[in-house]
Amino acid sequence: MSNTSAPLHVRWIGRVPYREALALQFGLFEHGVDQHLLLLEHPHVFTYGHTADLANNLRCKPIDVGAELVQVQRGGDITYHGPGQLVGYPILRLRAKHGIDGPADTRSYIYDVEQLIIDTLFQLGLRNAGRMGEFPGVWVDPDTENARKICAIGVRVGSGSTDRRTMHGFALNVSTDLTFMREHIVPCGIADFAVTSLAEEGIDVSMNDVVDIVSRLAQLRWGSLLDSRADVAWKHRPEDLSAFSRGEGVGEQVRLTKRLEQAGVTDGLSISVRKPEWIRPHVQHTDEVLKTKRTLRDLNLVTVCEQAGCPNLSECWNDGTATFMVLGDRCTRACGFCLIDTQKPLLPDADEPRRVAEAVQRMGLEFAVLTMVARDDLADGGMQHVADTIRAIRAMNFDAKVETLISDVKGTDALDILIAERPDVFNHNIETVARLQRAVRPSAGYARSLSVLARSRAAGLTTKSGMIVGMGETRQEVEETLLDLASVGVQIVTIGQYLRPTTNHLPVARWVEPQEFDQYKAFGERLGMQHVQSSPLTRSSYHAKQAHGQSQLVVHAS
Repeated sequence: MSNTSAPLHVRWIGRVPYREALALQFGLFEHGVDQHLLLLEHPHVFTYGHTADLANNLRCKPIDVGAELVQVQRGGDITYHGPGQLVGYPILRLRAKHGIDGPADTRSYIYDVEQLIIDTLFQLGLRNAGRMGEFPGVWVDPDTENARKICAIGVRVGSGSTDRRTMHGFALNVSTDLTFMREHIVPCGIADFAVTSLAEEGIDVSMNDVVDIVSRLAQLRWGSLLDSRADVAWKHRPEDLSAFSRGEGVGEQVRLTKRLEQAGVTDGLSISVRKPEWIRPHVQHTDEVLKTKRTLRDLNLVTVCEQAGCPNLSECWNDGTATFMVLGDRCTRACGFCLIDTQKPLLPDADEPRRVAEAVQRMGLEFAVLTMVARDDLADGGMQHVADTIRAIRAMNFDAKVETLISDVKGTDALDILIAERPDVFNHNIETVARLQRAVRPSAGYARSLSVLARSRAAGLTTKSGMIVGMGETRQEVEETLLDLASVGVQIVTIGQYLRPTTNHLPVARWVEPQEFDQYKAFGERLGMQHVQSSPLTRSSYHAKQAHGQSQLVVHAS
């Protein structure tokens, strides 16, 4: 049913809030390279389509049972997603129903999804699963008095003659708490039949095993010889997206290294190992560098150039540019690679936007870069402060362009505050590959970052992201991450070598040679990215002005 000439990229992305997964789906739907299958769990959430009968089929106040209520653009009535339930979102390109042109055959596609689940259940030992007449989904003992639903299906397919991509998908109960469906809703508006799960049917199987089977069968059904699969860490505790401290003093940080080992990275270079020649920055304290330093000190401003120990400080400052770090110099997170202070942050400085704008004016900048510490202590994650700074810069520097490099603000709607200010470049770093996310930045997430970037691109902003390499990832994983970034519409990417700040940070696994960076650049450009800055000493804001300029040339040329 799908266009099997296109690869299928399967991504197990862990436990993801529904709204974040929806934003990610939309990004892949609009910009996707090849085809994707997102596999995940959701925290407790009830979703409903535009024809849902909530008055009769919703039997609780969602907030009272710790669940969200979200309306979505799909058919069907109310349904439930939660822990222990495998949710799959295929983003596929379907063939036309008749020949080359025309709409897709939606009925055949639903049949295809059902068959994927039926085949999966058969391999897991559940041999009495199948379809049941007019009711979509997969059932145990269908067409009997004891019929019970084990998998809900709700899809959206583009309706045009050329728009035949898919969204939404299936929800298979593995070890789900069925109370949410039995007592709190009428699942899919069908009151006459029961619901069940693999666990309730006596099949004891891990989510990992189910994902393995679904992945393999989906690639056989919808993929090609160029398929790929990437998984985030197989741990789904609430604290996986909470902040923690690196600790103090000299020595390895046990929690970080343990997470690296769980991700399969057991070797690292000693911090005393001499860097290769191509990674040694050449610092030059010229008059322009000293002038920039004086301006920043006069206005009591912080730069990430200094705070993060950037190797390009002298090059950028000599060019009269700097990346301003707003909202203080203390971060509420403790990523395994970052040198920023993690003490309790101070209140935001209300006068900081004006001073940053004055610095941009004094330095004569045509392109200003703002970055920020993560401020999870603030209700809006600091987005209003960043927006105020953009506004102040533009008021004092009419022609200046502004790039913002921001945190994920926990994926909340506060992101819309910054999007409404429309920075010239919206930058959020994904930092590393899916497998290493939990070790490298335990308070963030792969899917969350992709959803943030997808929301920026959906708003029509020039969207940028960055990675650091040399922490234990493989070349294939870097390319898979680049493909995922391109597939949500990211236009500019930076890739640089990880340099370990202290012994309390993650070790360097290897020095990545310059030719490998060149290969990543070429790969990203083949994916259609407008600018890929890739070299050992590249950092997020390196050559930011030039990257923006090149991206605009590509836009105007197209």
